[in-house]
Amino acid sequence: MQLLVFLLAYPVLRLISILPKPLFYGFSDIAFILIFYLIRYRRKVVQNNLQLALPELSEEERKRVEKKFYRHLCDLFLEMVKTMDLSKTEVAKRYEIKNIELVQSLEKERSVLVLCTHYANWEWNTSINNVVSSKGFAIYQKVGNKYFDQLIRKIRAKWNTEPIEQKNTVKRMYENERNGIRGVYGIVSDQSPMMSKAQYWSPFMGITVPIFVGAESLAKKLDLATVFLKVSKVKRGYYQAEFIPINDKGSTAEKHEITEKFLRLAEQQIREKPEYYLWTHRRWKHKDKAPKD
Repeated sequence: MQLLVFLLAYPVLRLISILPKPLFYGFSDIAFILIFYLIRYRRKVVQNNLQLALPELSEEERKRVEKKFYRHLCDLFLEMVKTMDLSKTEVAKRYEIKNIELVQSLEKERSVLVLCTHYANWEWNTSINNVVSSKGFAIYQKVGNKYFDQLIRKIRAKWNTEPIEQKNTVKRMYENERNGIRGVYGIVSDQSPMMSKAQYWSPFMGITVPIFVGAESLAKKLDLATVFLKVSKVKRGYYQAEFIPINDKGSTAEKHEITEKFLRLAEQQIREKPEYYLWTHRRWKHKDKAPKD
């Protein structure tokens, strides 16, 4: 069944990836109408998240953010498909990196941990690895369909990036450090951990929720440099990335220092242009479960 689904879907995705820009984004406009007005994909989840995270906005303002978000979501999905056909030269034009020299300087001394959120276009973040000396690694959740999973790994490999399954992250990073392999590791760090694995709680967008601390733990134990990747959407199909230092020597960081700096930078990014954050995931589902002091 997995192979059949892949064989049916792949030609369609391949065709979309090579469409000229007017047709490509015209297709996205049609998808927006279907998803927003007819299918109403996760509309209640998005509305609830916006109300929780952005209570200072009026109802009309939140409705505008919601609509802009769904337009961006359709663009985002198709741009992920576009990655199949995107060359290094083309992605460099559409994903501008303002200060790659920061990472290039840090990687001379140690491996670098790049923390980011589900914001703008995180799939194209892997193109950073085209312009660094170290091997690039992307921590990801394995796709259920093994054929699509293989496709994703193949696509990312062309940009000097090796995907690492989330469950294998610790083992692989320790192996790399033991073998003297420096890496630039990309981790999307704004997911909600399972309650059984909740070790640390902190306000995120003003709401106390469980926070992943695995990235900080690795940075401290392996003495990694840590940076935040802030991505802005310049216009349709074009993005600009900027690295913001968090900690240049993980072993010197105070407890939760890296995690808290990441959270505050993530909040700032979201508040600037909230329509480009992934509001369809239930980031605040554990908001009422914080342990009592």
